[in-house]
Amino acid sequence: MIKTPKPLQATLTCPKCGHGQQSTIPTGACMPFYVCRKCKVMIKAKDGDCCVFCSYGDRPCPLKSS
Repeated sequence: MIKTPKPLQATLTCPKCGHGQQSTIPTGACMPFYVCRKCKVMIKAKDGDCCVFCSYGDRPCPLKSS
């Protein structure tokens, strides 16, 4: 039986309100924007980071780790 890899999860912390939101890390592309579910602010990746997970997540995206 072939096992499907489990999607990577990370917690994004909003820099505006501090809300932590669990989200699935996309494996094939960077995610440069994210909208906080609590305060509705659009979060952008910091300069030099490929995505919001690298900037505000509790783990880097797979593209940065490789």
